[in-house]
Amino acid sequence: MPHHRNPRALLTPAMRSVLDRMARAARAPLHALTPQQARATYEAGADVLEVAPHKLARVEDLTLPARDGALLAARLYAPTHERLPVLLYLHGGGFTIGSIATHDRLCRSLSHLAHCSVLSLDYRLAPQHRFPTAADDAWDALHWLSHNAAALGLDGTKLAVGGDSAGGTLAAVCAVHARDAGIALALQLLFYPGCAMQQDSASHHTFGHGFVLEAEHIQWMFEQYLRSPADRSDWRFAPLDGGDARGVPIDAEGLAPAWFGLAECDPLLDEGLAYADKLRAAAVPVALEIYRGVVHEFIKMGRAIPEAHTAHQDAARALRHAFADLS
Repeated sequence: MPHHRNPRALLTPAMRSVLDRMARAARAPLHALTPQQARATYEAGADVLEVAPHKLARVEDLTLPARDGALLAARLYAPTHERLPVLLYLHGGGFTIGSIATHDRLCRSLSHLAHCSVLSLDYRLAPQHRFPTAADDAWDALHWLSHNAAALGLDGTKLAVGGDSAGGTLAAVCAVHARDAGIALALQLLFYPGCAMQQDSASHHTFGHGFVLEAEHIQWMFEQYLRSPADRSDWRFAPLDGGDARGVPIDAEGLAPAWFGLAECDPLLDEGLAYADKLRAAAVPVALEIYRGVVHEFIKMGRAIPEAHTAHQDAARALRHAFADLS
């Protein structure tokens, strides 16, 4: 997208009010904190603007195995005890912050609105666990779910994967692994995913300061996550323009259909649009919504931002239709 002379003029009144309140609070920025402090700060504020939690018939904590023998925490949500389709959900947070708890209400909302089960994963975080641990954990969870859904009373023939921000990156990576492993996915549900090797697009320049996700936040998170600059060129970090061990870009042909929910005033907007274009060029069915006048993280601001409710409904509708198409 082109530069905008006054990007704040794009914001909705409600979004501008939220940003003004955040500025008045004058809290220390995440990049000025230790990872542990940043996680605690994010966790403490995660539900402040969230919708009220939906009551569901099933909310169960469980563990599942990673390839190195670690046990990964997960939480299963379902509106009934029926044998339902299942969405593996991967939370955002730059691979450094976020958890099942910070995305509990969002997962409840998706489960309720889409009438499906949702398995939310606590993949391991940086800097204790650097790249590609998060990507490996996400794929291990999806692979495990594809083989164990029935034991949980779920319909393993109707699987989807989704996430927001860094979780959207992980969901896109899982979709590639699933295609290569012959695991059919109904949908990849991508809320403003990170997709590119470098953060140098016009939207990064336009919305890099004053719109929740600061350029310094992104740099700090990636410094925690990546082992070296070379990791940026790995497709598991950058599904848009990264490559395999030989440097060959990943072919998108045959990937699961995708639904994108992007925020207009978000540094990640352009790379989300570019990844959608890459999928379309490979004949992957793509549906894309740009929510005008809102910022990164808006889907967790339903108490203040009407567009969050709309995005929840749109995502749930996409899931329902994708699962129905497999019937």
